[in-house]
Amino acid sequence: MNHYLDVLKKYAVFSGRARRQEYWMYALFNVGIIVVLAILDAVLGTAPILVGIYALGVFLPGLAVTVRRLHDLGKSGAWFLIALVPLIGGIWLLVLTASEGQPQANQYGENPKAVHA
Repeated sequence: MNHYLDVLKKYAVFSGRARRQEYWMYALFNVGIIVVLAILDAVLGTAPILVGIYALGVFLPGLAVTVRRLHDLGKSGAWFLIALVPLIGGIWLLVLTASEGQPQANQYGENPKAVHA
């Protein structure tokens, strides 16, 4: 839960680096919340309203944590745009976000593992 809240606290922080754990825990909580909201939408008959409002609210923090995750790999945040390439782009972004970050400091900052150790 702390990783999810930390990402929300860094709402629009695109600088720095994000560990894999931070990124994937945020993604896991997001999926869980979306499932719960989708069920609520279905029960209440408000079908994409709750999920849509939530998705709009977490779009910027999700983009920011993805950019910071790419920074951990030593890549520019612009690599996020690879997801726009049909089929291959989304898979490649998934591979990138699942890859281990650079162990040394890079142009985007210190290794977040070393900072939290």
